Amino acid sequence: MILGWLIILLMAGGLLAWLSGKWEPYLPRTIALISILIVFGLGLTIWISHASLSFYDNDGWIIDFKRIWIPDFGISFHLAMDGLSLIMVILTLFLGVLSILCSWDEIQERQGFYYFNLLWILAGIVGVFLATDLFLFYFFWEVMLIPMYLLIGIWGSENRIYASYKFFIFTQASGLLMLLAILGLYFINGRNTGHYSFDYFDLLNAEIAPTDAKWLMLGFLIAFVVKLPVFPFHTWLPDAHSEAPTAGSVVLAGLMLKTGAYGILRFVIPLFPQATAEIAWLAMLIGVIGIIYGAVLAFAQTDLKRLVAYTSVSHMGFIMLGAFSFNELALQGVLLQIITHGLSTGALFILAGSLKERLHTRDINKMGGLWADAPGIGTTGLIFAMASCGLPGLGNFIAEFMILMGAFKANIPLAVIATIGLVLSAIYSLRLMQKVFLGPKTDEHSIKDFSLREIIIMASLTIAIIWTGVYPQPIINTVNSSISKLKEYYSSAVMIEEPIVKKEIKYLPKSIDNDGK
Repeated sequence: MILGWLIILLMAGGLLAWLSGKWEPYLPRTIALISILIVFGLGLTIWISHASLSFYDNDGWIIDFKRIWIPDFGISFHLAMDGLSLIMVILTLFLGVLSILCSWDEIQERQGFYYFNLLWILAGIVGVFLATDLFLFYFFWEVMLIPMYLLIGIWGSENRIYASYKFFIFTQASGLLMLLAILGLYFINGRNTGHYSFDYFDLLNAEIAPTDAKWLMLGFLIAFVVKLPVFPFHTWLPDAHSEAPTAGSVVLAGLMLKTGAYGILRFVIPLFPQATAEIAWLAMLIGVIGIIYGAVLAFAQTDLKRLVAYTSVSHMGFIMLGAFSFNELALQGVLLQIITHGLSTGALFILAGSLKERLHTRDINKMGGLWADAPGIGTTGLIFAMASCGLPGLGNFIAEFMILMGAFKANIPLAVIATIGLVLSAIYSLRLMQKVFLGPKTDEHSIKDFSLREIIIMASLTIAIIWTGVYPQPIINTVNSSISKLKEYYSSAVMIEEPIVKKEIKYLPKSIDNDGK
């Protein structure tokens, strides 16, 4: 039942924050912070209590909670956690705490309703990572959509209405395609077996005709790549990021985008391994195009938040490349990329929000020379700009290195082209630093350095990004069982098709070997 409490406490905290705003305008933020800290503590307790255990027990599933919900339709309230979902939940709650802290002074109007929406977004995301009933999964998929639409539309910047509509239309339309695919899978499996069920474990070994499997797989995949997003489904992202409040951008980049990556790993590959293997080369190609395209557009931006948004498009291309490389090393890199991108990009959006609050602009051409007045902001900006471009010693480097090594085993030409993205990321990162923090001042502005609250936020993110870069082994150990199961699914597919992975690398560094030693 502890999995249910992770969601219930977030929803209850959101409702209480909303109601408390009618009596005391600043009480909602305190209630929201206490709620998320309690849930974060529960998540850490689960991780610590299972750290000494093998995540390979029970096929990697460490907690399973199931109650019949609507038996006539085979719908159950089924939550389960393995190493993959555990890491995703911990990331969600960690960034959730920081999202509330960065909203502390930024949000002054309708605070109760704001924190209600923020906590319900987080509850929906946690539900997506835990749901193992496809009907329940779709329910939580929608739960996180509506509050984000309201967050952008009410507390966003000048063009917020357009951005919120665009976000809603893209994600809702693709979500409806996924719903059709879920229903198709439900009826096909029920017709073949006589047992109608939305349960993930009942559908894993469903016998589906190859043509049907391909169409159902596309229904899931389109929903996930739109949410990820990858080229050419990315156009909603820069508008949503540039208009959203700071916490909205952090949740979008650090968490909501990762639900797309999670969906590919949890549903697309296991449910449709053969259909996935057939389009793997195309998915890798799209990922490589996104890497280059996003990096080039990031360099062209003058709006700081749009610049960071396009870096997300580039980094999500690495996730597509690694996920469809079909080997263990690349998948390890994908999981690390999910985490490190959430940390580094979340930090850059918080930094952009802090600068806008001080300068009342996001135009990098109107900045410059800020390091002299605010060395703390400048130092933090340098750390996370270097993380974004893959500096060794920071988390993004090991993630992208492992993805490229794995992709090299699968498709050498695409892996070589993808490395150009690393060069381009260094270019746009250095441009960001030069325009914002170095050079002469473009105006007679003088800004204050980080406050104590902001120091706590950025110090937490800095420690996390360095830890994942220097010692990622605990994360790899946690997700190894999930990766091994994925390998089993796609191995059965590539034995039918021409193998994508032709030769295994005989030597792996000790920090990323298959036994996690």
